[in-house]
Amino acid sequence: MVKIRLKRAGRKKMPFYQIVAADVRAPRDGRFLEVIGHYQPTAKPHTVSVKKDRVEYWLGVGAQPTATAYSLLRSTGLLHELNMKRKGRSEEEIAQEMERWQERQAARLQKRLTIKARRRQAKKEAEAAASQAEAAQAGESAENAG
Repeated sequence: MVKIRLKRAGRKKMPFYQIVAADVRAPRDGRFLEVIGHYQPTAKPHTVSVKKDRVEYWLGVGAQPTATAYSLLRSTGLLHELNMKRKGRSEEEIAQEMERWQERQAARLQKRLTIKARRRQAKKEAEAAASQAEAAQAGESAENAG
Protein backbone atom coordinates (compact mmCIF):
# COMPACT_ATOMS: atom_id res chain seq x y z
CA MET A 1 0.00 0.00 0.00
CA VAL A 2 1.28 3.46 -0.90
CA LYS A 3 1.04 6.42 1.47
CA ILE A 4 1.59 10.09 0.81
CA ARG A 5 3.60 11.22 3.82
CA LEU A 6 6.33 13.53 5.07
CA LYS A 7 10.04 12.72 4.95
CA ARG A 8 12.11 14.79 7.37
CA ALA A 9 15.22 16.56 6.16
CA GLY A 10 17.17 19.61 7.30
CA ARG A 11 19.26 19.88 10.41
CA LYS A 12 18.71 19.79 14.12
CA LYS A 13 15.89 22.15 15.19
CA MET A 14 15.48 23.35 11.57
CA PRO A 15 13.19 20.78 9.96
CA PHE A 16 12.33 20.69 6.30
CA TYR A 17 10.00 18.05 4.94
CA GLN A 18 9.61 16.44 1.56
CA ILE A 19 6.11 15.26 0.70
CA VAL A 20 6.68 11.81 -0.76
CA ALA A 21 4.79 8.81 -2.06
CA ALA A 22 6.24 5.83 -0.19
CA ASP A 23 5.46 2.23 0.58
CA VAL A 24 3.92 1.77 4.03
CA ARG A 25 6.65 -0.67 5.06
CA ALA A 26 9.51 1.75 4.30
CA PRO A 27 11.01 3.75 7.19
CA ARG A 28 9.99 7.39 7.64
CA ASP A 29 13.19 8.87 6.22
CA GLY A 30 14.03 5.86 4.10
CA ARG A 31 13.07 4.60 0.69
CA PHE A 32 10.32 6.38 -1.21
CA LEU A 33 8.80 6.16 -4.66
CA GLU A 34 8.65 9.84 -5.64
CA VAL A 35 9.01 13.34 -4.19
CA ILE A 36 5.76 15.18 -4.88
CA GLY A 37 6.26 18.34 -2.85
CA HIS A 38 7.98 20.27 -0.08
CA TYR A 39 6.89 21.69 3.28
CA GLN A 40 8.90 24.22 5.24
CA PRO A 41 7.35 24.76 8.69
CA THR A 42 10.03 27.13 9.96
CA ALA A 43 9.34 29.80 7.33
CA LYS A 44 6.98 32.56 8.43
CA PRO A 45 4.35 31.85 7.15
CA HIS A 46 5.09 28.19 6.48
CA THR A 47 5.41 27.21 2.82
CA VAL A 48 3.92 24.24 1.01
CA SER A 49 4.60 23.46 -2.63
CA VAL A 50 3.28 20.40 -4.45
CA LYS A 51 3.38 18.97 -7.95
CA LYS A 52 -0.36 18.95 -8.63
CA ASP A 53 -0.24 16.48 -11.50
CA ARG A 54 1.79 13.95 -9.50
CA VAL A 55 -0.41 14.26 -6.40
CA GLU A 56 -3.44 13.75 -8.63
CA TYR A 57 -1.79 10.67 -10.15
CA TRP A 58 -0.90 9.08 -6.80
CA LEU A 59 -4.33 9.76 -5.32
CA GLY A 60 -5.84 8.32 -8.50
CA VAL A 61 -3.97 5.04 -8.14
CA GLY A 62 -5.06 4.66 -4.52
CA ALA A 63 -2.35 6.26 -2.39
CA GLN A 64 -3.64 7.31 1.03
CA PRO A 65 -2.33 10.56 2.54
CA THR A 66 -1.42 10.56 6.23
CA ALA A 67 -3.27 13.00 8.49
CA THR A 68 -0.54 15.64 8.26
CA ALA A 69 -0.08 15.23 4.51
CA TYR A 70 -3.85 15.44 4.05
CA SER A 71 -3.94 18.68 6.05
CA LEU A 72 -1.13 20.19 3.96
CA LEU A 73 -2.74 19.15 0.67
CA ARG A 74 -6.02 20.57 1.87
CA SER A 75 -4.38 23.89 2.73
CA THR A 76 -3.14 24.23 -0.86
CA GLY A 77 -6.67 23.79 -2.23
CA LEU A 78 -5.63 20.82 -4.33
CA LEU A 79 -8.10 18.39 -2.75
CA HIS A 80 -10.97 20.85 -3.31
CA GLU A 81 -9.97 21.17 -6.97
CA LEU A 82 -9.69 17.40 -7.45
CA ASN A 83 -13.09 16.89 -5.83
CA MET A 84 -14.69 19.32 -8.27
CA LYS A 85 -13.00 17.54 -11.21
CA ARG A 86 -14.30 14.22 -9.91
CA LYS A 87 -17.82 15.66 -9.79
CA GLY A 88 -17.56 16.60 -13.47
CA ARG A 89 -17.42 20.39 -13.23
CA SER A 90 -16.08 22.32 -16.22
CA GLU A 91 -12.62 23.89 -16.15
CA GLU A 92 -14.18 27.36 -16.13
CA GLU A 93 -16.33 26.56 -13.09
CA ILE A 94 -13.34 25.07 -11.32
CA ALA A 95 -11.23 28.17 -12.04
CA GLN A 96 -13.94 30.48 -10.69
CA GLU A 97 -14.46 28.38 -7.57
CA MET A 98 -10.72 28.21 -6.92
CA GLU A 99 -10.50 32.00 -7.21
CA ARG A 100 -13.26 32.37 -4.62
CA TRP A 101 -11.53 29.78 -2.44
CA GLN A 102 -8.24 31.71 -2.63
CA GLU A 103 -10.03 34.92 -1.61
CA ARG A 104 -11.69 33.19 1.34
CA GLN A 105 -8.37 31.72 2.44
CA ALA A 106 -6.68 35.13 2.24
CA ALA A 107 -9.51 36.69 4.28
CA ARG A 108 -9.22 33.92 6.88
CA LEU A 109 -5.48 34.42 7.16
CA GLN A 110 -5.90 38.18 7.49
CA LYS A 111 -8.53 37.72 10.20
CA ARG A 112 -6.26 35.33 12.09
CA LEU A 113 -3.35 37.79 11.89
CA THR A 114 -5.46 40.72 13.15
CA ILE A 115 -6.69 38.64 16.09
CA LYS A 116 -3.08 37.74 16.95
CA ALA A 117 -2.05 41.40 16.72
CA ARG A 118 -4.91 42.45 19.01
CA ARG A 119 -3.95 39.81 21.56
CA ARG A 120 -0.32 40.93 21.51
CA GLN A 121 -1.38 44.55 21.98
CA ALA A 122 -3.71 43.68 24.87
CA LYS A 123 -0.95 41.67 26.53
CA LYS A 124 1.50 44.58 26.23
CA GLU A 125 -1.06 46.98 27.72
CA ALA A 126 -1.78 44.60 30.60
CA GLU A 127 1.95 44.21 31.33
CA ALA A 128 2.43 47.99 31.23
CA ALA A 129 -0.49 48.51 33.62
CA ALA A 130 0.87 45.85 35.96
CA SER A 131 4.35 47.41 36.01
CA GLN A 132 2.84 50.87 36.71
CA ALA A 133 0.82 49.41 39.58
CA GLU A 134 3.95 47.78 41.01
CA ALA A 135 5.85 51.05 40.74
CA ALA A 136 3.03 52.90 42.51
CA GLN A 137 2.98 50.31 45.32
CA ALA A 138 6.76 50.50 45.68
CA GLY A 139 6.51 54.30 45.90
CA GLU A 140 3.80 54.13 48.57
CA SER A 141 5.72 51.61 50.68
CA ALA A 142 8.85 53.80 50.48
CA GLU A 143 6.84 56.82 51.71
CA ASN A 144 5.34 54.83 54.58
CA ALA A 145 8.76 53.52 55.64
CA GLY A 146 10.40 56.98 55.52
